[in-house]
Amino acid sequence: MKQALNKPKVDKQAIKKFFEECKENEVEFIDFRFTDIKGIWHHLSFSASAIDEGSFEGIAFDGSSIPAWQPVNKSDMILIPDPIRYFIDPFTADTTMVVFCDIWDIYKNEPYEKCPRSIVKKAMQHLKDSGIGDVAYYGPENEFFVFDSIKMRDSVNCQYYEIDTEEGEWNRSKEYDGVNLGHRPGLKGGYFPVAPVDSMVDIRAEMVKVLNQVGLETFVVHHEVAQGQGEIGVKFGDMLEAADNVQKLKYVIKMVAHLNGKTATFMPKPLYNDNGSGMHTHISIWKKGKNLFAGEAYEGMSEEALYFLGGVLKHARGLAAFTNASTNSYKRLIPGFEAPSILTYSAQNRSASIRIPYNSGEKAKRMEFRFPDSSSNPYLAFAALLMAGLDGIKNKIHPGEPMEVNLFELTLDEVREKGIKQLPHTLRHAIEEMLVDKEYLKVDNVFSETFIQTYKAYKFETEIWPWEGRPHPFEFLTTYSC
Repeated sequence: MKQALNKPKVDKQAIKKFFEECKENEVEFIDFRFTDIKGIWHHLSFSASAIDEGSFEGIAFDGSSIPAWQPVNKSDMILIPDPIRYFIDPFTADTTMVVFCDIWDIYKNEPYEKCPRSIVKKAMQHLKDSGIGDVAYYGPENEFFVFDSIKMRDSVNCQYYEIDTEEGEWNRSKEYDGVNLGHRPGLKGGYFPVAPVDSMVDIRAEMVKVLNQVGLETFVVHHEVAQGQGEIGVKFGDMLEAADNVQKLKYVIKMVAHLNGKTATFMPKPLYNDNGSGMHTHISIWKKGKNLFAGEAYEGMSEEALYFLGGVLKHARGLAAFTNASTNSYKRLIPGFEAPSILTYSAQNRSASIRIPYNSGEKAKRMEFRFPDSSSNPYLAFAALLMAGLDGIKNKIHPGEPMEVNLFELTLDEVREKGIKQLPHTLRHAIEEMLVDKEYLKVDNVFSETFIQTYKAYKFETEIWPWEGRPHPFEFLTTYSC
């Protein structure tokens, strides 16, 4: 006899409201979306008439077709739609309701341990069970690039890419319809002159309008430092909402760029010798309606906040496996490009990897972690940051003294003399550090050992080894004549 699935209880009121909104908006298709280990969104759609209340108890799909998930002999998995997290897709020709989903493991009869959204939910429950706080609020800042084109080739005899944008300083002598008007930000010149140097005003405005349309509350909108780079600020939310919002934001920005004949990327370092893109992440923990991070310690922070910070600093080198999750991430984390690779903290000092933003109110007290980037899976990055910080609070790990000097001006020898740690220089090193320092991630089985080993194998097989084995154009410049 088959074991009955002990799936989460269905919220009938939320489901009723969902179908009412579908009817009100004359929805024709329902699109169920979930996130894989890398952070890529996947989906499957149904005619709205094929979906009823019972669909929210689970929808079967093939888990063996998702990278690093199930073997073919145990491929059956179940999508569990979230009846409170959905939006109307602004890009489809026919009215389509998008629904966020978790994954259920029918073999273990529990939330799937490789489902990033389920990992965030376990981390949120761990916070509550710890008694430290009720909710953690996250405010990610996802920087991005918009280019006019990207050409790539990866073959036995050729490794090649070429990016283009009219903002690029390399186009100063190129004619566009017989003229060149010459308004370009140049290297590190994009922060933030007005139009016509800022050529992205209208496309960012369109992105903002669509983000508002799908339920995201936006605030600051501006060109970033690099050529073709932008940022759109989105209101904070609890950890699950914030991670869901990152997925929505990425989808909207890429689609708006695509429909304008351009291409958007959240790649950390697509341009040599110009600034890269980060995902600065603001965090605070609240308990019984009060901000646990507000107090009388450094810059109006609490002792608990400093311990949280101490936990992140202690585990940061392994934590980077999740917060800086690509080989390209470590091309951003080098001196000279406002990249926070030095593991220390400060108030207002943007050269530190962790910053205490200037603010005047108790409710606004928070920490800004400046080293994460958007190549990370937001669910995994946010959960790992929380687990590291909670470990710091539980074990009262003090972060040491703040560094108020401009860390970008220090030489590497000076950094070492001061005993300051740095983030790893490669994804390989980050993964290896994580494997040595992983016990804090495994508390309450938030990150299971199976997941950690799967993540390690996936990153080595699909990114690290292929990247390490390929010659680079710069190597031909330096070694071909040897």
